[in-house]
Amino acid sequence: MSEDHGSAPADLLEVRGLTKIFGQLKACDSIDLLIARGEIHALLGENGAGKSTLVKMLFGSLEPNAGEIRWNGSPVRITSPSAARKLGIGMVFQHFSLFEALTAAENIALSLDAGTPIATIAAKSKALSYSYGLPLDPYSLVGDLSVGERQRIEIIRCLLQTPQLIILDEPTSVLTPQEADKLFETLERLRAEGKSILYISHRLEEVKRMCDRATVLRHGKVVGHCDPRQETAASLARMMVGNDVHAVTRPPVDGLAEAQALLQISNLNRKPATPFSIPLKNINLDVRAGEVIGIAGVAGNGQGEFFEAVSGEVLQDRASTIRIRGKDAGRLSISGRRLQGAAFVPEERLGHGAAPRMKLSENLLLSRHRTDRGAFVGGLGMIRTPAISAASQRIIAEMDVRKSAVDPEAAALSGGNLQKFIIGRELDRKPLVMVVNQPTWGVDAGAAARIRQALIELSRAGSAVLVISQDLDELFEVSDAIAVMHNGELSKPMPRAEATFEKIGLLMGGAEPGHVEHPQEVA
Repeated sequence: MSEDHGSAPADLLEVRGLTKIFGQLKACDSIDLLIARGEIHALLGENGAGKSTLVKMLFGSLEPNAGEIRWNGSPVRITSPSAARKLGIGMVFQHFSLFEALTAAENIALSLDAGTPIATIAAKSKALSYSYGLPLDPYSLVGDLSVGERQRIEIIRCLLQTPQLIILDEPTSVLTPQEADKLFETLERLRAEGKSILYISHRLEEVKRMCDRATVLRHGKVVGHCDPRQETAASLARMMVGNDVHAVTRPPVDGLAEAQALLQISNLNRKPATPFSIPLKNINLDVRAGEVIGIAGVAGNGQGEFFEAVSGEVLQDRASTIRIRGKDAGRLSISGRRLQGAAFVPEERLGHGAAPRMKLSENLLLSRHRTDRGAFVGGLGMIRTPAISAASQRIIAEMDVRKSAVDPEAAALSGGNLQKFIIGRELDRKPLVMVVNQPTWGVDAGAAARIRQALIELSRAGSAVLVISQDLDELFEVSDAIAVMHNGELSKPMPRAEATFEKIGLLMGGAEPGHVEHPQEVA
């Protein structure tokens, strides 16, 4: 039962004609939105639809060019995140803003009024965290915490500011299924207390489960409102992208046991590079021609360190630790491993997968100047601009990359569209080994289906594909076998036919591999 708000209007937040223009692009075009008290309201849309721009205006990070925001029935101007918090709007971002060397309480204190003693903040944080079923030790160092525990800090920090509206951006993207269920319980309690939640997620089954209403954006405009509980995931996706999203198909493959192991990892160990890094412990894995192996795990359990080792960003002591197509590669650089037929897509798009201030064609040259030397670089090192431009446009068309210029800078693209370009840049080479970290993080349903199908088709053409992902739906959709990384250790791959969400989720949470055959026995 929601709280009695007396004569307060039923709608907590109303947006009328909100518009934001960047140059020639209308990122948000006359958006109308109503959020009622005590409801969980989904904000849906494909990449580049305007969701991020809209919530940044609601949280004071951007100022609209036109339109009106009404709060409790009265027009307001939200000029900064601080003003949004004072008004009663809180936000939990997809990418956390925490200092690893500080405690949970110290991080929380940074967003509160100065002068409050840390002991008081710690006591309030602990009491609030336990009352909402999100237990937190306020004196723990953030660098020692799992990603799920770090998200609790962000949520508790937000709740301590007693918001009436909480904006959540992809809140389950870093959680195990069990942690996500606990979060849903918390959200239901907040709704029962009369708080409103604006919920942004590409996981449509979650939206159907949790949300009372949904507003759908496409190309910066509102294209529909609905009750997601009356829709299917397919119909919601259709509203988002404007047409049917093709289902991903994974054809069976025979003879995998006899197929050549194109990527072999043997006794991979790595000491932590920083005080907060995860050591890798005796990792062994073979990925065969025609096979997709998925690696599940909550973020921060060594996946980043593992990718660095496999990609060549960090070299191994023994060359035989990594073998590509039967040849020792552990002492080869990234380019050296690419020349052996491998391709790599890192988790972080800007700054790691692409140089932000360089054009897409220039980023293509950066990653392929060695492997495509004859095509892209001629004699005396002369760059063949027409060939690079043609390849870049081919990738853009194949992956349906949405952009506002012919050859924009990487930073000018939305995150999902940049991800499509980076994935396409590697797929275009038709590599024999493909290693990709978080292939569809923050990517809409249509683009995610396109990327997943492309990875499966690459494997079925005879390549070995290794997919690291925190999205279990994704791994169950594309993988022939799934292994789990926890605290720097990798479990034995479990054939897809034997894997269940519960088994994989328990391994992600740290259960011993031998204890998940009968998960009902695990407390």
